Amino acid sequence: MKFINYFFCVLLSCISNSFCQVKSIGLPDLKNYKRIEYKGGTQNWNIDQDANGNVYFANNSGLIQFDGSAWRTYTLPNKEAVKSLKIDSSGNIFVGGNDEFGYFKPNSKGGFEYYSLSGLLSKKERHNINLIWKIHIYQGEVVFQSFTKAFFYKNNHLRVLNAPKKFQFSFLVKDRLFFQDKGSGILEYKNNRLFKLKGTLSLNDKEVWGIFSFQNNKLLLATLEEGLFLYDYNNLIPWETEANDFIKKNSSLGGSIIKNKFIILNSVLNGMIVCDLEGKIIQHLNRQKGLQNNTILTSFIDNKNNLWLGLDNGIAFVNESSPFTYFGFSYNISTVYASVLYEGNLYVATNQGVFYHLWNDSFKEDMFKLVEGTTAQSWNVQVLDNELVCANNRGALVIKNGKVIRVIDSKGYYGFKKIPNRPGFFIGSNYDGFAIFHKTDKGLQFSNQVYGFDKSSGDFEIDQSYLWLKRNKSLYRMTLSEDLKSFLNIKEIVSLNNKFKNIGSIQKIEGKIYFQTNNHFYKYSTEQETFYEDKKMSSLFKNIPIINDLKEDSKSNLWFTYNESLGVMMKEKNKYKNIDALFSKLTGNIVNNDFSVNTIDSKNIFIGLTEGLAHYDSELFDNYITKPRAFIRTFSFPGDTITLNNSNQNKIDNIRIPYSSNHVRFTFSSPTYENLENLQFSFQLENFDEKWSNWSAISIKEYTNLREGNYIMKVKVRDSYGVESEPSVVSFKILPPWYRHITAYLLYLLIVCSGIYFISNRIKLKIRKNKYYETIEQRRLYLEKEAKIRHEQHELEKEIEKLKSDKLQIKILAKDKELVNNSLQVVKKNKTLNTIISKLKDIDTSILDDSTKSEFNKLHKSIVKEVNTDKSWKDLEKHIKNVHFDFLKRLKEKYPTISPRELDLSTYLLMNMSTKEIAEIMNISNGGVELARYRLRKKLGLNKKENLIGFLMSI
Repeated sequence: MKFINYFFCVLLSCISNSFCQVKSIGLPDLKNYKRIEYKGGTQNWNIDQDANGNVYFANNSGLIQFDGSAWRTYTLPNKEAVKSLKIDSSGNIFVGGNDEFGYFKPNSKGGFEYYSLSGLLSKKERHNINLIWKIHIYQGEVVFQSFTKAFFYKNNHLRVLNAPKKFQFSFLVKDRLFFQDKGSGILEYKNNRLFKLKGTLSLNDKEVWGIFSFQNNKLLLATLEEGLFLYDYNNLIPWETEANDFIKKNSSLGGSIIKNKFIILNSVLNGMIVCDLEGKIIQHLNRQKGLQNNTILTSFIDNKNNLWLGLDNGIAFVNESSPFTYFGFSYNISTVYASVLYEGNLYVATNQGVFYHLWNDSFKEDMFKLVEGTTAQSWNVQVLDNELVCANNRGALVIKNGKVIRVIDSKGYYGFKKIPNRPGFFIGSNYDGFAIFHKTDKGLQFSNQVYGFDKSSGDFEIDQSYLWLKRNKSLYRMTLSEDLKSFLNIKEIVSLNNKFKNIGSIQKIEGKIYFQTNNHFYKYSTEQETFYEDKKMSSLFKNIPIINDLKEDSKSNLWFTYNESLGVMMKEKNKYKNIDALFSKLTGNIVNNDFSVNTIDSKNIFIGLTEGLAHYDSELFDNYITKPRAFIRTFSFPGDTITLNNSNQNKIDNIRIPYSSNHVRFTFSSPTYENLENLQFSFQLENFDEKWSNWSAISIKEYTNLREGNYIMKVKVRDSYGVESEPSVVSFKILPPWYRHITAYLLYLLIVCSGIYFISNRIKLKIRKNKYYETIEQRRLYLEKEAKIRHEQHELEKEIEKLKSDKLQIKILAKDKELVNNSLQVVKKNKTLNTIISKLKDIDTSILDDSTKSEFNKLHKSIVKEVNTDKSWKDLEKHIKNVHFDFLKRLKEKYPTISPRELDLSTYLLMNMSTKEIAEIMNISNGGVELARYRLRKKLGLNKKENLIGFLMSI
């Protein structure tokens, strides 16, 4: 399939080549690309084109690709300049530089990857590669030529051919491979050997930059400084022609040949020339004529026979195949209002005067010359009865042999018309109205100013009955007197009918005056004194935008303007063919309300422009318009970019994008390099856009937040001639998010089914429970009554128990109080005994006799024994803690930080003991009891107003 596509592209290229033509009149449209645009180095050494139409440049910064929309740069591993370039039939892009050569090919994502071939050489040979100047595809092998060697590559194998002395350059001419060697002249490579060509040793001290196939089985050689030579394989002779003189003067850097009909020669000093096979220069382009640089390093003819130039500083595109060429500032031409061919000269009326150029002389160098005496605004230049008359701001001027020979009238004039049925009489529109001229033996003479109307306008027509003048939005119908000295009747008309108010234009078609408004054409009936529509003429302009003005040329073609654009109804065999898209290049450059078209013949049509003069060859039209091609160049989404439609790239299918990357971006291109600024794209994303987008020059489109699903992106292009391409498509799929994946939906289904099962069981269980509850409700009501009775009985018993408990509690507290009092008495007793013991210790027993001393000791021991054996206090503490165990437990749980002493104090307070009693029990002072009470209140979080004992009782 790839081979078929390639063969088809080659076939189209061959067909277009068969119509190759280089115009000798005017300059072709030229587009300069500066390095700031292509973002590369200054010098461009070689150019080639792939099957998709993308153009490649061997540049100081690397390999540069241009697809009509974007420039891309690919570098060599050693970052050196790319000096040579060649694309083979499979689309591999072979490049060569300093000590490096190899090829680029697309990877799985479409981006170019470089594959070095120098690695196939031995280490020693790699260090002696030198600069690869030329690359050729010869008999299935790729030939890389350096100064010292030629490398032949095939099937991943390299073989080396050493130069006899030193190679200069190599050339492939009609499947024959030639080398120039510094010591052996021109060599031909055949059967793996080099053969010297007879008579070429004289070139050893010269640099041959180009070899071209020529007539009669000859070769044309272009040298750097010695000019051009013809070689018949025996003798080498100078090609003494105009082209040779140019090369000798400006030095040659090679060139190209167009279908064996025209030779392009690049120069060092003065741009490039195109010459025919006779050596006559057909075209010359240099800095003065629009090129940004005069040194042409390389030239290339693309698949549409247009010319690409690699400059010493920049790139240029020359639209050689266009039917249009131009005369502009380089020819000394400004805004053009009219042109005419007269006595072998082409005359042009401009805002600066009238200029002329010999018609049969070459237009390549000479500028137009100013007609002496016309330096002023010139509205028209016409041939009236074999005299050339200029309607000029200075008056009506007669021109002969490039100068004004007579001023007929000094008033400013717009133009002249012949008066019907009055031979030799003309009427001219001037700044004060109209004037009459007549032909005499001395030439055209001024007769008189026509009185009765003094408004000026150059838009008028005249028939047998009336003079019709359009001025502003009104139409004037005027009747000339028989003596042509005044207007007898003047009528202002503001509309042709009730439907359309304004008058668009007035024009004469096939000798009849038509009045146009909103693309409806009317004639005037003198008998009925009314306007009636010519349906046939109106139907011609039915599907055309509203026209501003219309003029018929000498070949009955109808030229019209609309929206600052130009169109034509070309008359062929009494039928009109609409051609307007072709002239889109002139949009915005047409002289509004005063456009001019001068048709000399079908190959020479001159159109006045605001910036010069356009030459149109209508015979080139049918072969020039071809269907453009649209490409989707890149497809980007977060994390990845896929490049499409690169050289020999396989189609990328099954593009799957995760949902998290559902923000996609497309860029488009069309390798239609003429009138790039007028290219427009339209696109549609199937499964998202309902219809195709409006046409736009923007070549980028983004989509955000795309839902999961299958999508097809379609793009088409419309060129400046209104021709649409076939759509280019790319398919891709947005994967669903995990929560909308089929696995997730299966899980959701399982959850729903489980939920339904669970809810169903719950409902069934609830129904059973409800029935159970209904059954036991009656039981509950019965038991409730019984329970109520029992509860009342129980409450009564509890009340009795509570009374008994309260009574018992009161008794216990009373007993506790009594026990405490007894204990206090014991404490007091023990205190008294301790006091006695203390005092007994103070008695000096040494003064006592033994019996007394013995009795004293017995007494002392008995008292101590009494004190030590008295456990009543400990029994009291134990009793109190047992009685108030629940209270102490609740207090400790509520206030974990409370100390044992504070627990004892709380118990004593609960027992309603006095401060004095507490002091005695706790063996502290009354003040100590008050301090302990204060600390207890603080720990319990009580304020001054809260009762401590009441709080303790509430626990």
